[in-house]
Amino acid sequence: AEPDDRFLLGENFCRGIKALSRHHFTYDILVYPKQLPAVEEFVPRFPEQPLVIDHLAKPDIKRGELKAWAAHMRRIAQSPNVHCKLSGMVTEADWQQWEPAHFRPFLEVTLEAFGPRRLMYGSDWPVCLVAARYHEVKGIITDFISTLSATEQSQIMGGNACSFYHL
Repeated sequence: AEPDDRFLLGENFCRGIKALSRHHFTYDILVYPKQLPAVEEFVPRFPEQPLVIDHLAKPDIKRGELKAWAAHMRRIAQSPNVHCKLSGMVTEADWQQWEPAHFRPFLEVTLEAFGPRRLMYGSDWPVCLVAARYHEVKGIITDFISTLSATEQSQIMGGNACSFYHL
């Protein structure tokens, strides 16, 4: 909700990110698709900083706007220190008429771009309750990753988050 789409590139903001790495803290990037060009500039400035894109950068699932979002996410994923949290999707869809198939193209892009070792499940609970029940939100992801190996599924559903956040 920042008024400046390039807020991540501000001097004070970047100084704060540099301080995080000194303390071995991670940073969750919560942005909208319109802010992804700034994220593309931001990420290379901090190659050692563990970063995660929250909520897949809130793509417009309701309208199915995939192309530009996907191109940005693929470029961002080229930085090995960046992960992506599979969360917040139902709130970006039609709250009343979403179907699991609406999320699949977005999930396919993130899996292809980040791979199973840099994806992590997030429920977005309790916010997700405006559009779905918790078991539905979780089911979207568990159904999508069901063809992956048991190890990869376990990584996405918790192992990667434990490693990333040092839990």
